[in-house]
Amino acid sequence: MRFATELLHKVAPDKITGSTTVPIYQTAAYCQDTAENLEKIFVGRKPGFVYSRIGNPTISIFEQRVAALEHGAGAVAFSSGMAAISAAILNIVESGDEIIANGGLFGGTSEFFKELKNFNVNVKYVAENRIKNFAKLITDKTKLIYVETIGNPKLDVSDIEGLAKLAHKNNLLLFVDSTVTTPYLIRPLEFGADVVIHSTSKMINGGGNSIGGIIVTGNKFFGNTEKFPKLENFKKFGAMSYLVRLRANMLTNFGGCATPFNVFLTNIGFDTLEVRMERACENAFKLSKFLYNQKNISVNYPGLENNPYRELASKQFNNRFGTMLTINFDSKDKAFNFINSLNFALNESNIGDVRTLVIHPASTIYCHANEIEKLNAGISDSLVRISVGIENIEDLISDFEQALQKI
Repeated sequence: MRFATELLHKVAPDKITGSTTVPIYQTAAYCQDTAENLEKIFVGRKPGFVYSRIGNPTISIFEQRVAALEHGAGAVAFSSGMAAISAAILNIVESGDEIIANGGLFGGTSEFFKELKNFNVNVKYVAENRIKNFAKLITDKTKLIYVETIGNPKLDVSDIEGLAKLAHKNNLLLFVDSTVTTPYLIRPLEFGADVVIHSTSKMINGGGNSIGGIIVTGNKFFGNTEKFPKLENFKKFGAMSYLVRLRANMLTNFGGCATPFNVFLTNIGFDTLEVRMERACENAFKLSKFLYNQKNISVNYPGLENNPYRELASKQFNNRFGTMLTINFDSKDKAFNFINSLNFALNESNIGDVRTLVIHPASTIYCHANEIEKLNAGISDSLVRISVGIENIEDLISDFEQALQKI
C-alpha cells in the first residue's frame, strides 16, 4: 500500500455509523455498564475509555493513524509539540543524566532543555551535525541522543541511521523530531530511531488552525531497566513499555492532553498531507534556485547543489529536501525591509502552513538566546526563515523578486 492510500484507508470508516470523518467525542468521562468493567479498564485488563485526559475516541483514532503512517507500534497525542517533547524526555531521564543534541534545534526545544538544568539534567550540543561529534560527547551519564531530521532554522540534516547505530552501540536511545519532514519524507523508526516526535500543529495539520503534538515508538523493547530505571515497573509490556509509561504517568499525571476539537481539525488536514508536502517541497526547491541566483544574499536549502547535506538529504528523504529555507542579508534592516515588502508571504511565528510564512528568528523565537546559542543554531541578525506553502510558484517568485528589488 502506497503512502496516500495508507494515509486515507489504514483506519476504516466508523463501523456503527459509516462515518468517514472521525467525529468529535466532546465528553469528559465515559459510562461503563458495570463496576467490574470500569475496574478492568482502569487496571488495563480491558480496552475502553474512562476519562478524556487519559484517552478519547477522536484522539485515539488520530494516534492510530499517525502510528500507522510511521510504521510504529503506537502513539500518544499531546496538547502541543512542546508538551510532546517535554513528556518524551521526562518519561525516561532522571537527575544526573545527560542528553546530546544537535545545535540547530528549534528555539522552543532549546528553551526547554535549559529548564532541564533545574532537574539536574545536562544537555550537550554538537556545533556541527556529524556523527563523530556526537560520539565525542558520550559519557557514562548519557541517556539519549536528540536530533531534528532537519534543523529549524539551521537546516542541518541529521544522519538518522548512523546516529541510531551510534546510540545503540553505546546503549543509548535516539529521539528524533520529525516535524519538518513528516512521515511522507522519512519514517525515522525504519532508520533505527527509538522515538519519533511531531508538532502536529505544522505540516501534519497544514491549515494553521490548531495546536498539537504526538509521540510514536517502534517495536523495540527498551529492556535495560538498569540503564532506564523508570521503565522497571512497565517492562512486562515489552516493546510498549515506554509508551505505556508515557500515557500512564506523563499524560495522566502532567495533564498535557490533546483536545478532541483540535485533533478533529488536524485529522481533516492530515488527509491531504501527501499532496501538500509534494507541492510545498517542489515550491521550496524552485524558490531556493531562484534566490540562489540573486545578488547580495546567501541562501541555505538542503536541496542546493553546494549544500553539504544535499547527498544525505536526498538519500533519507527520497530526493526531496523539505519545505524550509533561509536567506541571509548583510544587515538586520535589510532583512526587516524584505519581510515588510512581501505581499503573499505572511510574517508569522509558525511553519508548515499551506501559506508561505517568513520570520526574523533572531528578534522573535531566539530573542532570549545568547550569542553562542544563536551561533550554534545558525542564527544571525540578518537571517530570514521561510516556510514555503503551496501557492502558485510563479506568484511566489514574483513576490520575492519585487521585495528584493526594494532593498
